[in-house]
Amino acid sequence: MTTDPVPASGTVHWIGAGLSTGSGLAALCDTAERVRLWHRTESRAADALDRLGLAGRAEPRAYTLSALAAELAPGDVVVSMLPAPEHAPLLAECVRLGAHFACSSYVSEAVLEQVPAAEKAGVVVLTESGLDPGIDHLFAHALVARAREAVGDATPASYTLTSYCGGVPAVPNDFTYRFSWAPAGVLNALRSPARYIDQGAETVAERPWEATRRHVVDGETFEVYPNRDSVPFVAQYGLPDAWTPRTFVRGTLRLEGWLRAWDAVFEELKTGDDARITALAGELAAAHPTTDDDRDRVVLAVSLEVRAETGATWTGGYLLDLVGDAEESAMARCVSRTLALGVRHVLDGSLPAGLNRAAETAGRSEQWLRELARDGIEFTLRVDR
Repeated sequence: MTTDPVPASGTVHWIGAGLSTGSGLAALCDTAERVRLWHRTESRAADALDRLGLAGRAEPRAYTLSALAAELAPGDVVVSMLPAPEHAPLLAECVRLGAHFACSSYVSEAVLEQVPAAEKAGVVVLTESGLDPGIDHLFAHALVARAREAVGDATPASYTLTSYCGGVPAVPNDFTYRFSWAPAGVLNALRSPARYIDQGAETVAERPWEATRRHVVDGETFEVYPNRDSVPFVAQYGLPDAWTPRTFVRGTLRLEGWLRAWDAVFEELKTGDDARITALAGELAAAHPTTDDDRDRVVLAVSLEVRAETGATWTGGYLLDLVGDAEESAMARCVSRTLALGVRHVLDGSLPAGLNRAAETAGRSEQWLRELARDGIEFTLRVDR
């Protein structure tokens, strides 16, 4: 039996004001009855609100889990911008107190373990609702739905689905990169093996950068490599059983020349232990600082090509290509506005209790894409039959 969600109280607790917190927080100040920004200290929270032009529109708070729990009421929405390992204890408090939970991160095993209790308590658990994961899911669901309608679920076919996303400098530099999240996170992601489908077979790249390939997007050449585990998304994206994947990969996009520019970093990743990689992250942050004059660029390209045994083909793709400005980075805009959209749907009661991702159905994907376009996230769709 499905439990109805706890009615939303109208109060949103946004935890963390790092690189990905942007205009989405402002959007929630327009939507929610009350917003509280929790940061390491109350003064730092207040400074962040000043920087975002939100002084007086949200209440600054000093974050500890116990301090948050003392202010949580049933139906409140907790938005976590904290590192992924901190989501599970935060969700546990939400379940205990009947508050809803939202984040932009992938679903971890620790979070997944708490989903049954959350569903029973009427708590909405919204995950994977940022840029990647998030908008990439919306693009993929929408493309698969269009292809299924054109080709037919029961028609034997093969397909190629690629989904590549990257935050890069708007003006290329010698390092070919601009840190849009913690350097340690970037390095540790490269140390994690990647599983994907290539030439019809499951493939594992122990060192993802060694699987880097050239990839042309809208006439521009990039370098791309697989990350994490792509294979479970075949089922999540609803690809028909009658279709066979030739290629299915979700990965990271970098500027042309990245592989060469990062050669010394890769040598360190091959031999360095955790302590050395932590030190390297600090060295890279110091050597390649981000200044107020720097502008980032976000490129997300998702494409699907289906070839039926009848000879019919269908090809489609979404492209998001945004550059940050003086007010906000492109990364913060994409992550925070998508997450804020999800929180608005928690507030209006349209999401069920239990686990939710940005996209669960093609219909919801199309709805969210329309809403994101209205909220200033620009993208294009190309379909060739």
